[in-house]
Amino acid sequence: MDSDAIGVLVPIFVPISMFAMVFGIVYLHKRERMAMIERGMDPRSYKPRSQTYNTLKWGMLLIGAGLGLFLAYVLDHSWFESMNRDENNPAIYFALIALFGGTGLFISYLIEKRDESKTTNRELDN
Repeated sequence: MDSDAIGVLVPIFVPISMFAMVFGIVYLHKRERMAMIERGMDPRSYKPRSQTYNTLKWGMLLIGAGLGLFLAYVLDHSWFESMNRDENNPAIYFALIALFGGTGLFISYLIEKRDESKTTNRELDN
């Protein structure tokens, strides 16, 4: 196919596929609810529960990724520039973003665990 034919087909297929995706999600959700009703279960009792530490988790992930990106930039433009001036170092950016983002998620986990143990200890004391 040439690029003109693809350019004509994309505006046709994208809305059709988006409609099919939304229709499929709604159809499967309704079908799941009907199956629960047929088995005698109450579909309203299975609402997703809110996660209390979701904001903390995202905040720590983004702070860690930002610190990793900043450190990669500083290292790339100071230390690695003196070693090889002609090459870029994209691997250090990805590595430090992943490393510091993972560290942020681990710190978030430790904070959640500490708060949950404090809550459990308070409930046992009462």
